[in-house]
Amino acid sequence: MSESEVVVVGGGHNGLVCAAYLARLGFDTILIEARSSVGGCASTVDDLGARFNICHCEHNLVRAMPIIEELDLAMHGLKYLETEASSICAFHDESDPWVIYSDIDKTLAGLAVTHPDQVDGYKRYLEDALPVARLALDLAATQPSSYSFTSRALQKRGEGLSRLLRWSRSSAMEILSHYFDDWHLIMPTISVGPTVWGLAPETPGTGMAALGYATRHINRVGRPQGGSGSLTDSTKASFESAGGKVRCGSRVENVLIQDGSIKGVRLSDGEIINTRTVVAACDPKRVFVEWIGETPRKARKMVEKWRQLPVPEGYESKIDAVLKELPEPKWGEKILASHNGLNPLGQTTIISPSPQDLIEAHEIRPLGKVATKPTMLIDIPSVPDHTLKTPSGGHILSLEVLFTPYSIEGGWDNSSEPRRWLDIWDSLMGSEGSEKIEEWRVMTPENYENEFSMHKGHTPSFGTSPLSTFFGRDKELTRYKTSIDGLYLSGAATYPGAGIVGISGRNAAHVVSRAIKSRDRLRKSK
Repeated sequence: MSESEVVVVGGGHNGLVCAAYLARLGFDTILIEARSSVGGCASTVDDLGARFNICHCEHNLVRAMPIIEELDLAMHGLKYLETEASSICAFHDESDPWVIYSDIDKTLAGLAVTHPDQVDGYKRYLEDALPVARLALDLAATQPSSYSFTSRALQKRGEGLSRLLRWSRSSAMEILSHYFDDWHLIMPTISVGPTVWGLAPETPGTGMAALGYATRHINRVGRPQGGSGSLTDSTKASFESAGGKVRCGSRVENVLIQDGSIKGVRLSDGEIINTRTVVAACDPKRVFVEWIGETPRKARKMVEKWRQLPVPEGYESKIDAVLKELPEPKWGEKILASHNGLNPLGQTTIISPSPQDLIEAHEIRPLGKVATKPTMLIDIPSVPDHTLKTPSGGHILSLEVLFTPYSIEGGWDNSSEPRRWLDIWDSLMGSEGSEKIEEWRVMTPENYENEFSMHKGHTPSFGTSPLSTFFGRDKELTRYKTSIDGLYLSGAATYPGAGIVGISGRNAAHVVSRAIKSRDRLRKSK
């Protein structure tokens, strides 16, 4: 039996950020992680004689937050490499690709060559979207409350506020169709953005995904040198330098509750850690369904709500491969000709389907099928980051495939889908791409469930409108505090949602800090 002032459960980037802030604020903090190492889906792992990112390694939103500076992550080894461009937008129909740069003028100059009739629409889009994106990013770094929402909006003199509220109620497709009449300008952001929430882009409430282009003009995309795991490794180092303790290979089995308050956690090996404060930086449904025995009276409504919620199925799979040599994408020559020597392999390429293909993807996923032309993210991270080359000098390929179900027809063990995805990738290469592959592996929703405790391979993501967020709907997700005294939430399911942002961890840490200090003051006054 041991004891700690705070126990943080889950060593993904939000859990690490939360733990690091708490330790630096002076609280005795233990972080519990079931895997043998921290990082979660932001990890970089060893396999096939190479280093692979579990998810993609382009970071945008976290760089807009104060976390890197406040936790001294650069001092602990974090270094970002700047990409030449934010991303290349290519298509299954092999139409002209276009490029998103952080620099607006460079983006518009490229569009003037490839899609000249959409330039005016892009300008109109940016005029409307940039104020909304700036306000949304500012609010994301704010602990949600009606007061903070109002005060921030007033500080910004309401710039972008009315449109933010209106867009948050609309669909991503509706908003972007107002500016573009060519689906090649619409699909690269909406085929990625709402997907994170498991929603179709026509769904009301997905409108904030329309900010995808605008945010890339506000914050430059960067890659942590050494892979995405460099972010979580440096956060772990920051945490430990402040006295925090990390326990990997430990799995929480129960949270212990007495008289409606947290009293500790029990690990799967039977060990009990006594604590009055637990931050669960993981799937809330797992917490409320699997970790809680007898529910305190005041928490029954909240717990029952989570127990009744269905579990969505995973949304993506991923192929990692070792390449003997670099492929030659079909869009490469067009990129080199129209973008002044831009390396066509130096940033992520989004392969977008047509709107009809995306509709098919949503319709057949519940049937256990993958779209004929799925949204794909192609990345060769060893091109901009030479530290990720194999010892023999080879490159690594990351191929993410979106809208892949957990319950696939016939089961994943017997599925020919991964091989088909490689065939699609091969068809997009101009020179026998598959012949350049030495070894490869696949991560399916089953793998994400088994290796990262993601129920049915799904990452729950907070996707509620800013208005409902700041006025307190689903308070355990927006205020990080549950109806059980001493139990708090963080992670992708809480505000502001999935992606490499980290602000959920930061916000939760400050909520916990205030609560502990208030509790201690009350105890001393008695």
